[in-house]
Amino acid sequence: MSDDQIYRFPKGLPGFDEETEFALIAMEEAPFWYLQSVNNQGLSFFLGDPFAFYPSYEFELSDDEARELKIHSEVLIRCIITVREQIEHTTINLLAPIVLNPARQIGKQIVLHNAPYHTKHSLLPEQPTTDGKDGG
Repeated sequence: MSDDQIYRFPKGLPGFDEETEFALIAMEEAPFWYLQSVNNQGLSFFLGDPFAFYPSYEFELSDDEARELKIHSEVLIRCIITVREQIEHTTINLLAPIVLNPARQIGKQIVLHNAPYHTKHSLLPEQPTTDGKDGG
């Protein structure tokens, strides 16, 4: 873990208020990352680039949140992925993205209000069946 991977989350993450430092670790050649707690090796989150799965994903960052994160131009958006035993049930949380300022290395998970998103969007596009029955 190098210093340029460490992001401060001044308010922690929801449910993990005490955890304020995480390393953002990229997976090579994939739109995935790990957000690994610096102080608790057992705490990490699997993240994805929401735009890789939902190209039309959009929301407006409030002025207060932009100020809090000291965002002027560069911003990274990542969303938590919940991996299920059956890969087709894996989901991405588009309702509560993690907003990162790579210039200042600070971040925050925000909950979008009045947005058409929810916490469990399918990560895999739905496949049409050819014979009219579920599961092909």
